[in-house]
Amino acid sequence: MSRIDTIVFDIGNVLVRWDPRHLYRSVFADEAEMEHFLAHVCTMDWHIEHDRGLSFAENAARLKAVHPDRADLIDLWGARYVEMTPDRVPGTAALLHGLKAAGHAVHGLTNMPSDFFPVLAEHYPELELLEETVVSGDEGVIKPDPKIYEILIARTGLAPARTLFIDDSAANVAAAAGLGFAVHRFEDAAGLQGELRRLGLLSAE
Repeated sequence: MSRIDTIVFDIGNVLVRWDPRHLYRSVFADEAEMEHFLAHVCTMDWHIEHDRGLSFAENAARLKAVHPDRADLIDLWGARYVEMTPDRVPGTAALLHGLKAAGHAVHGLTNMPSDFFPVLAEHYPELELLEETVVSGDEGVIKPDPKIYEILIARTGLAPARTLFIDDSAANVAAAAGLGFAVHRFEDAAGLQGELRRLGLLSAE
């Protein structure tokens, strides 16, 4: 029997696909122009402030002051953010359902703008299976800062040594391992399924 009794899921690109290209491909006719915009205007360094809790409106205002000619495109980030999450990561919803049906505790720990998780859960009801989900934007701290893991630990009472943490980011996985979690660097559902079976958390079918 596995010593693991709790599983913590990242959400973006583990359970639900996230990429601003899903939105901006519907806006830009030219792929290279879109990539230039995402590399030099709405960058990941700019976006991470949403995950820290800064509002879309405030963050957009700062950027529009620098790029006034791109104001409409910048505003789309907040106005149509849900379009960046167009569908599920194939196969992981079934694994989440299977873990829940097997009686394991399942939680979420995600870098995500404040107040967006309930919107996402309306589109992907399996997210409601997560018993506690800590959202970085609500807490003002992002992975891989140990503080956000400690918030989850305090809120759920989980024991890191008996918890499997799943994330697609190497830095986030390393931070969890440093706190004593068992970890899995997510690449696809098949690899995760194999790990869950190896740990005895899901039975082979």
